[in-house]
Amino acid sequence: MKYFTMGEFMRSNKAAKLGIDNKCRKEHVPNILALVDNVLDPLREAYGKPIHVNSGFRCPKLNAAVGGSPTSDHMNGRAADIAGTPDNKEENKKIFDLIMSLKLPFDQLIDEYDFKWIHVSYRLDGGNRYMVLHKRL
Repeated sequence: MKYFTMGEFMRSNKAAKLGIDNKCRKEHVPNILALVDNVLDPLREAYGKPIHVNSGFRCPKLNAAVGGSPTSDHMNGRAADIAGTPDNKEENKKIFDLIMSLKLPFDQLIDEYDFKWIHVSYRLDGGNRYMVLHKRL
């Protein structure tokens, strides 16, 4: 973890507001480290600017509170919602395109609502599907 911290992956304004303890368990740590080492750190290196983790690890209670999928990779530490500059769709599209052009490994890469943010996941077990999706309202 060169550019990111574990704290970034567990930080959540929603969890703080609702009094939810969003600390990951030790079995989630290898997944978070793999996501950072294989995708996020190389992406940050190539992008040359900070990348913000809007949502990383989510405990089941937080995942439900934000309306996440019941099978969300966030609950296993395998996914992060990221942005270059929050609410800057042009920068987020650059990040999305950079992940593709660098051929970084990922399970899912999702343009969320016309690049409001980017969801990226990585599977340590090697079962990455390279699924690219565009979620719209």
